[in-house]
Amino acid sequence: MSGSGFGALRWEVVDGVGSITLDRPDALNALDATLKAELLSVLRTAERDRAVRAVVLTGAGRAFCAGQDLKERLGPDPTPLDVEVRERFNPIILAMRRLPKPIVAAVNGVAAGAGASLAFAADLRIAAESASFVLAFARIGLAPDSGASWFLPRLVGLAHAAELLYLSDPMPAEEALRIGLVSQVVSAEALLDHARTLAAKVAQGSPTAVALTKRALDRSLEVGLADALDHEASLQGIAGRTADHAEGLAAFVEKRSPTFTGE
Repeated sequence: MSGSGFGALRWEVVDGVGSITLDRPDALNALDATLKAELLSVLRTAERDRAVRAVVLTGAGRAFCAGQDLKERLGPDPTPLDVEVRERFNPIILAMRRLPKPIVAAVNGVAAGAGASLAFAADLRIAAESASFVLAFARIGLAPDSGASWFLPRLVGLAHAAELLYLSDPMPAEEALRIGLVSQVVSAEALLDHARTLAAKVAQGSPTAVALTKRALDRSLEVGLADALDHEASLQGIAGRTADHAEGLAAFVEKRSPTFTGE
């Protein structure tokens, strides 16, 4: 087990799973400048650390993340919103998608605005029974950002995405499960253990194969079938030359569990 000190979040690594806990519970884990910088930094740490094979993202206290800290926007000389989004939010979302290790979002409470987008950018989403998603950009006179307008139609379809974004009504966990926004709903008490167990199962796979699978899934959203087939063939060529593939074949023949190294 290892951990690193941050002021606005907690980071620890146990048995191949890195856990990021947004840790501003009194502010519902709202994203201020410090938390945004630390979140981007810890994602880069997770990418460099070969011991990390999967990541869990959650929030401390009763919220997952309330989105942008609006008190920060009311301070003197706030950064123009387009600059704020481009320089502080977009790099986080891109880092999540470019991380060659799956991210499990354990949505423990409200996920609002850009905080909901953090969950959308994860590879897997599970929610506590008390969790909810709120896309209330319109209520404060703003357009969606941090990838909300890109992820939502791909996750739940255009009609559900439009409903969430236009109406701004909270979506409870059970409804999120019904429309496919999350894959599982569990009790609040079981959420973290469940998320870590799920991430640990992912971490048992070949790191290279998992990274290539994430790459294939992302590309499939951008191209037609012929291009996707060609991309799969290219990735399979990479995977087929790895020591992990040889180990997987040997383990299959020998009827044992494989030991993958990422080589």
